[in-house]
Parts: sequence; structure tokens; C-alpha cells
Amino acid sequence: MRPDRERALTAVQNGFAVGGEHAFPGGPAPAEIAVSVDDVNSSSFATAVNRFRTAAIATNQAHEPIIVHALSDKVAVISVPLAGAGQDATSVAAVRTLRERVVPATLGQAAGVRSVAVGGSTASSADYNTTLKSHIPLVFAFVLGLAFLLLLVTFRSIVIALKAIVLNLLSVGAAYGFIVAAFQWGWGERILGFHSTHGIAAWIPLFLFVVLFGLSMDYHVFILSRVREAVDRGMRTEEAIAQGIKTTAGVVTSAAVVMVVVFSIFGSLAQVSMKEIGTGLAVAVLLDATVVRAVLLPASMKLLGEWNWWLPRRLEWLPRLTLEHPAIEPALA
Repeated sequence: MRPDRERALTAVQNGFAVGGEHAFPGGPAPAEIAVSVDDVNSSSFATAVNRFRTAAIATNQAHEPIIVHALSDKVAVISVPLAGAGQDATSVAAVRTLRERVVPATLGQAAGVRSVAVGGSTASSADYNTTLKSHIPLVFAFVLGLAFLLLLVTFRSIVIALKAIVLNLLSVGAAYGFIVAAFQWGWGERILGFHSTHGIAAWIPLFLFVVLFGLSMDYHVFILSRVREAVDRGMRTEEAIAQGIKTTAGVVTSAAVVMVVVFSIFGSLAQVSMKEIGTGLAVAVLLDATVVRAVLLPASMKLLGEWNWWLPRRLEWLPRLTLEHPAIEPALA
């Protein structure tokens, strides 16, 4: 390889290593304003575009070149370069200014203009984040509410249902804390081999919640089923807890080891979002199978004793479900 080509290749590799945004700076993608108008070539529309250009630049949140693309005689797209880096708060504020102030005062009042929509990558990302943020409480409420009802019917205990939700949320919280410290604060840059952007992908918290809550619930129901079976056979709650933990420890530990290893492989990938998912899941499953299920679950059940199975009289109508076929007791002489 020639020396000049070798130096160029090295520069490219180094640029990608430290982050393409710093090595190869460029402008953000412009906002795309779609306009439906009676006649794109009319003088009234040209006047409206000039008014829009003047008002947009006056906000200091948009700049030239503002270009009009005529897609047909009745549809045009106006490209507006935005201030900021494209996905930061400055660019999002610029999109909001166009939508709330500039467009309604100029294109929105122009003669012959039927409709105007502000789009583009920045607007799309902002709309996605807004929608996701507004729907997260609904997802949490649905998952937690449905889990509570299923556990209440299965184990006929309000205490068991509430405690399961709290313990499962501890595992989810551990995953959130880890990815914030490692990826948002940048504590894990050297260990995990990535360059922190001091942020987390918007969809990852919801994804982690759904996956981890399902995995944690599997562990929880598996252990509690053995405990409940022992109680139904006449064991005291304290003895049933020890029996349930003892009989399920091997299966829970083996499953946790497999999942931690698999998730850790995702943490070794180059894509940062995959690192966030893999390491977050691995840490959460490890803590869930050790601290939460092996320590907090039996300890809380031991402290509560017979209160674990408390059910108000008004809920006695709930059906009694048989978790497993009862074991055949040996005949007593």
C-alpha cells in the first residue's frame, strides 16, 4: 500500500474510533415542510414562501439555504436547515418554533395553501420521543395491573401479588441504574469499549422493562408455586419457604447463568444500543436470581409469616386454582 493511501486509511479508522461527528463534522438534516397548495407556480405562493423565509431566519433557529422543491403543480417541499446538531434540544426547539409560530403566521395564512406539515428527521425523532414518553405510563399501568390480577387469582393473596410487583420492579430499577451509570455517565467506556454520548436510546427503558418484568415474573411464580404447594400440604409457611427455595435453587441458578452469558454476548457488540440492552439485561438477571430471589423474597416471606396468604373476605369468591397435582403422601402406619 502506498504511504499516502495508508495515511488516509489510518485517518479514517481513527476518525471512526473517536466518533464520526467529531472527525467528520457536518450539518444536521434540514426540516422538511410539505405544503399542499392550489398552484405551486402562483405569485401568491411565492410571496408566502418569501415571508416564511424572512420569519424563519429572524428567529435565529433556522438559516440559509432555504430551498423550495416543487414535487408537482400542487405539492411543494421546503427544506429549512436548523440550528443545533440535529437531535439536540436546540434543533428540537427550532422545529417547535416552526410549527407553533413561523408556519401558522406565514404559510398557514397564505391564499391557496390547503395544508402544511413540518417533518424531517429531527421532527420525526421529537414526535417519536414525545409519543413514547406519553405512552410509557400506560404500558407500566397495564403490565403491573395485569400482573397483579393474575397473581391475585393464582395465589389468592393480595400480599403476594403486591410483593411480587415490588420485587420485580427492583430488578428493573437495577437495570436502569446500571445503564445510566455505564452509558449516560460514561463510567463503563473503557471496560465496555465505546464512546459515551451521555444519553440512552429512547426506546431502551421501555424495552428493558417489558423483558425484565417477564423474566422476573417467571422466577417469582416458579418459586412461589413450590412454596404454595408445600403450604397446601400442611407445612408451616417458614418450612415451606425453605423447601421452595431448596427445590428451585438449581433450576433458577442454571437458567440465570445461561441468560447472563447470552446477554453478555450482546454487550460485546460494537453497536452501543446493543451494549445497553445486553449489559442491562445481564446485570438485572444476575441481581434478580441472587439478591432478589435468593435473599429478599425468602426474607420478606419469613418476616410476614402467615400474612403472606392474607385475602380480604370480600374476595373469597375468587376461584381456587390448583398449581400442580398434589403429591401422593405416603400412608401412615
